[in-house]
Amino acid sequence: MAVLNKIRQRSLFLIIIIALALFSFVLADLFKNSDALASKSQNIVATINGKDITREDFMQKVEAAQRQAGPNATNTQVMNRVWDQEVRRAVMQTQYDELGISVEKDQMRDLLKTSLATSPEFLNEAGLFDENKLNEYIANLKETSKQAYISWVNYEKSVAANGLQQNYFNLVKAGLTGTLAEGKLEHQLEGNKVDIKFVQVSYASIKDSLVEVSKSDISNYINKNKKEYEVEASRDIKFVQFNEVASVEDENAIKADLNVYLNGRFVDETGRKDTIVAFSKVKDNEDYINVNSDIKFDKRFVFKSSLPAAVADTIYNLEEGGVYGPYKDNGHFKITKVVAVKQIPDSVKVRHILIPFVGSQSAASEVTQTEAEAKVTADSLLTVIKSNRSKFPELVKEFSSDKGSVEKEGRYDWHPYNTMVSEFNDFEFEGKTGDLGVVKTIFGFHIIEIEGQKEKVKAIQVGTIARKIEPSEATTAKIFRDASNFEIKAGEGDFEALSKEANYTVRPVNGIKVLDENIPGIGNQRPIVRWAFEEDAEVGAVKRFNIPNGYVIAQLVAKHKAGLMSVEDATAKVLPKVRKEKKAKMIRDRVSAKTLEDLAAAENTNVRSASAINMKSPTISGAGREPLVVGAAFGLKEGEPSKLIDGENGVYMIQVVKVTPAVELDNYQAAANRVEQQKINVVNSKLYNALKEAADIEDNRVETQVQ
Repeated sequence: MAVLNKIRQRSLFLIIIIALALFSFVLADLFKNSDALASKSQNIVATINGKDITREDFMQKVEAAQRQAGPNATNTQVMNRVWDQEVRRAVMQTQYDELGISVEKDQMRDLLKTSLATSPEFLNEAGLFDENKLNEYIANLKETSKQAYISWVNYEKSVAANGLQQNYFNLVKAGLTGTLAEGKLEHQLEGNKVDIKFVQVSYASIKDSLVEVSKSDISNYINKNKKEYEVEASRDIKFVQFNEVASVEDENAIKADLNVYLNGRFVDETGRKDTIVAFSKVKDNEDYINVNSDIKFDKRFVFKSSLPAAVADTIYNLEEGGVYGPYKDNGHFKITKVVAVKQIPDSVKVRHILIPFVGSQSAASEVTQTEAEAKVTADSLLTVIKSNRSKFPELVKEFSSDKGSVEKEGRYDWHPYNTMVSEFNDFEFEGKTGDLGVVKTIFGFHIIEIEGQKEKVKAIQVGTIARKIEPSEATTAKIFRDASNFEIKAGEGDFEALSKEANYTVRPVNGIKVLDENIPGIGNQRPIVRWAFEEDAEVGAVKRFNIPNGYVIAQLVAKHKAGLMSVEDATAKVLPKVRKEKKAKMIRDRVSAKTLEDLAAAENTNVRSASAINMKSPTISGAGREPLVVGAAFGLKEGEPSKLIDGENGVYMIQVVKVTPAVELDNYQAAANRVEQQKINVVNSKLYNALKEAADIEDNRVETQVQ
């Protein structure tokens, strides 16, 4: 009891002690995970000119863009696309806010009218845009489909954003003019010309081996030109690839399996009685092939040009029922049988009318006919056309939904076999010129007239039993063991030496950026990039990664921080520039000549001439583009020699022979107009990039793991 009383008396003290302990625990955890102290960064993908882009909003847009882009676009590609769109939107919105400009209701209506001017669902009977139809469409979306209405709202926002951007660009352009003074200067830059004599002492006259360039020279050059050599953080890796490919034994096993179908089987070596009829004796080719082949039977006839080139002659010349194989083609071993032979037109010419129905592919939203109703319509049109074929063009315009052929009276000019969907193709190639008929395809009902067929040639229907060439389980297990063993040994030893010993090819990849996804040679490999940029990934670390049909064993070779390029990384780019500077100094140090003739004699070269040089295009005939040299020429008087000038391709001494001023004009407005147009063109091509460069952009994609 005495102990309990003491605890009660000191309860406040104990509570304070416990609270302090909990606080210190939480504080220690916060310092351990410093990002938690700034929780904002965990949910903010970017801050652009003070405005945040949240992770939730960004990912919603990425998901929508991914659905729109389809399966062929990678997640990283879509994210980068959305990132560029969001940065542009935020950068431009800053400008709109500062100017107080927006898209008002009247302008929005005009923008939609322009954007939807050719959409048939919003046109009236006269073919003009009908705002009432648009309003009905929006109201219907709002009532029937929340998702479709949200998509429409996003579309409106996109149209408004484009309109607002155009307003902004137009405002900037409106403030740009070409003055008469600028016009006169433009005219003079083009029209003022000089003729010169010059001596060029080429940098190539000094061998590179005679010019010593130190690391400090390169470092000094980088520091003098910092902006040019600023780089993002990057990583260098190297890797060995283990591909799961079929071995020779695997290929032989596949061919042996195919030979069973080639020859047939009645009793195998184990005594089984399951009969396999030889391919050449099969009557129901389609079922036989579909049961036994990795590629299903295709009933279409083909010409020789469509057969695999290596075996085309052999297969094309087989008799009906003849079989050839096994042969290798496009990742498969195959045996092929000529199922049928016929003469088919080389190409045909047709015209058609397409009547879609609800549910048919590519049917427009205004299509209301059921399949049965569409069939009745097609049959009725066929009856009309049979009685009077001259009505065909008129009926095409009135009834056909195939926009690609309406303007051509429904016509598809000469085209080869298998150009159209199979039902359409069968009718046009198996019929004869003049035939009319109704054919159903996935697009609806077609009223087709065959207008012409060119010379018939031999075509064959082939049936092929194909087996994909892929590694066996034993082979894939061996490849896994080889990759795992190499991973373990490389983690403990010399990556290069082990690769050489095992005859593996090492592939280096340098300069990987944190948001890259493609690794040359193995494609989209974000996991490798993420690993290379993990904080605890040490230089020399080795890791195995799964790739399609195999593995990669990668080693982290180097980490490069953001900032200035290192001397080693910049050497290839900087060395020629530093070397050129040193050569220029060597030439100037050895030259004492004061005239062109003396310089030419001392340097064992010639005095050359160049005529009609102008400032607009600072090129010297025979020497190349030399802006500094041309600029110096326009600062000299006739007959006056220059001092030595360090040019792009050598050191020069020049002398002006003749100055020809530009012709004086009564009015420079035409030139001023050209200047104004040049400025406007710059707005279109460079304004946004200039605004983006000046913007305050904080990119947190890596920190928020949106990458």
